[in-house]
Amino acid sequence: MNPLCCIAPVSLDRADRAGAAHDHPKLLAPARPSDPDRDPDPDPEPAEPAAVAGALCKWVNYGKGWRSRWFVLRDGVLSYYKVRGADRVSLGRGGGGGGAVRVIGDGSAARIGKEQQQQLFCSDLGKPFGEVHLKVSSIRASKSDDKRLSIFTGTKTLHLRCDSREDRSAWIEALLSAKDIFPRTLSSGDFAPSIDFSISTEKLRGRLLQEGLSETTIKECESIMLFELFERQNQLKCLHEKHILLLETLRQLETEKVELETTVVDETKEREAHVGQGNGRLSDFYSVISEGSATDSDADNESQGADGETDEDEGVYFDTKDFLSSESLRSASYHSRELAGNGCVGVTYVNGSFFPNMVGDSDMSVRTIEYPYVRRREKLPEPKEKERPVGLWSIIKENIGKDLSGVCLPVYFNEPLSSLQKCFEDLEYSYLVDRALEWGKQGNSLMRILHIAAFAVSGYASTEGRQCKPFNPLLGETYEADYPDKGLHFFSEKVSHHPMIVACHCDGRGWKFWGDSNLKGKFWGRSIQLDPIGILTLQFEDGEMFQWSKVTTSIYNIILGKIYCDHYGTMRIRGDGQYSCKLKFKEQSIIDRNPHQVHGFVQDNKTGKKVAMVMGKWDEAMYYVLGDPSTKPKGYDPMSDAILLWERDKGVSQTRYNLSPFAITLNELTPSLSEKLPPTDSRLRPDQRHLENGEYEMANAEKLRLEQLQRQARKLQEKGWKPRWFRKDREDETYRYMGGYWEAREEGRWNGIPDIFGQSQASPSTEPT
Repeated sequence: MNPLCCIAPVSLDRADRAGAAHDHPKLLAPARPSDPDRDPDPDPEPAEPAAVAGALCKWVNYGKGWRSRWFVLRDGVLSYYKVRGADRVSLGRGGGGGGAVRVIGDGSAARIGKEQQQQLFCSDLGKPFGEVHLKVSSIRASKSDDKRLSIFTGTKTLHLRCDSREDRSAWIEALLSAKDIFPRTLSSGDFAPSIDFSISTEKLRGRLLQEGLSETTIKECESIMLFELFERQNQLKCLHEKHILLLETLRQLETEKVELETTVVDETKEREAHVGQGNGRLSDFYSVISEGSATDSDADNESQGADGETDEDEGVYFDTKDFLSSESLRSASYHSRELAGNGCVGVTYVNGSFFPNMVGDSDMSVRTIEYPYVRRREKLPEPKEKERPVGLWSIIKENIGKDLSGVCLPVYFNEPLSSLQKCFEDLEYSYLVDRALEWGKQGNSLMRILHIAAFAVSGYASTEGRQCKPFNPLLGETYEADYPDKGLHFFSEKVSHHPMIVACHCDGRGWKFWGDSNLKGKFWGRSIQLDPIGILTLQFEDGEMFQWSKVTTSIYNIILGKIYCDHYGTMRIRGDGQYSCKLKFKEQSIIDRNPHQVHGFVQDNKTGKKVAMVMGKWDEAMYYVLGDPSTKPKGYDPMSDAILLWERDKGVSQTRYNLSPFAITLNELTPSLSEKLPPTDSRLRPDQRHLENGEYEMANAEKLRLEQLQRQARKLQEKGWKPRWFRKDREDETYRYMGGYWEAREEGRWNGIPDIFGQSQASPSTEPT
């Protein structure tokens, strides 16, 4: 044995440990063959256990909770294995290694069958699910629960729970004893050379005299030997000092790590107890101001895609307060209304909604753009048939891992909108862009980008509660939206079938918006993941341009539970002027009490300085706070100074398909409009129209027929088919609107436009004006 192992300090009294061992030992040792010629030992000593084993409950995660595991402690390594069945332990091929095994806990011994007690020490247990090396670990007993203990390593924390308080004491005793075989805290005196150090050369001298060497030669040999010995001693001394220094550094790091973890937990509990829920969101506030620039790499926007669960999905979950509570959002709303009462905010009633004239703490106000009133429908037609349930799992299990755009689903999984119309739905709160235009005209670039950030987030508001997928458009399918009540001329077209790409272009009052999107979707069994690929561009009439990309969207609980969607990732709004913005969509967790949070900051492109903070929820409202967040004092609550940028229309109520009032108008078809549309418009698509009317049998039949036509679309694309209204820019590989659609619409000139929906279908019914 290495003599260094004997100088490690003892943290518990050996007598106490021996007493604890006698209170809980259950030794299973192999029987030794008896020797008839040997006298029996009158006082045989008990076998020193080569390993300690027992069943403990291990914390896995909030989804699985506490799970029973079989733990084996041997040679300073704690390994654990899965427990098979409710009351039995499956030990595989046995317990590993030879020697006695001490089983802690009566419940642990009851789990082991008699036939497996011999196997406990005869062979190997097999590969464990996890291991912890006690040399680099620290053990702590819980103060709040006398049955729990924790093992801290450099990479993770194991939370364990015993059956009783006595079992915990026995396990802690065994773990500390196992740690004592490793050197932990060593002092410089442990390796100091002896003061009475001396070397005798009498034997060497006698041997040399027998060889007949002279006295001079003998003295030279002695001198050379002593010099070499002292050199070796100095080298060993240097190595010992380095060893001591490394061990001391490791001990200090371990101590600081444990103290830091304890401090974090204690401060979190204290803040929750004394400050309350409002200031719990400060952790996210300071994480925002410590993030990188608004124009750095997009690597953090990639989806992890970790849907599978294993026993190693163990993390330390600290229950922190939410960044934006409902109370804080309401108080911020009151703050904005107080500003309105003081004359700082003007409000105009436009098309059934209250829109703020200006948002800010300055005395300036922006001009309100007045639009004409247009009467539109307020609800969908009543369904003519009763919707039939369909076996979801029978469809999904055959399509796991496939591209979502290529999966054929019945119309029961669709909503009566196409992906082309969904593009226009992102412009529901286009008044924010109008506000940004006016702020830019007044020279306030900061307020301009703040409104653009709110506009980029507002496009997700209508997705809350939407459980159905839109129709995949056919190749060449188009959609127009002429909304004079919003000052918008919008047009979109499906420009590619494989990959499926839709392109759009919108003309506003003093600005243009365009982009294309290649939406990649996949089934993952329990969820659907949608990854948008494409860039959205907003350009004002003064030439300033902003670009951003959408974040990842996932739909969860496809098989069981309540279906819900979540948006997560990083959105960077890059401006070619003075400012850019970075927004972080926080991913919703299982225990998240306040989901859908968005927070970020605005940064000066020249200096890199953060000039404002943005926060809110993508389904409720967005706020901002002016100034550099890093200069705020510790404990600063950003919501105390937050000013409202955008708030979701509160008039939204649950309807069929959970469509918002704005979305209900997108597929409206009146006789006057039907005469002006090209034969490729989504409003004329028969299966979508039948679904809106509640004619499910006809909708399914038409969907199957159109899917047959859609299979021919790829052949057309391979033959060099090109979109009618968009062209592909070779420089940036994006699609740009060529123009001419609205002119052709005005003249009713649709020559050469194919009837992609087929000539045989009946004309879909229209709605009266």
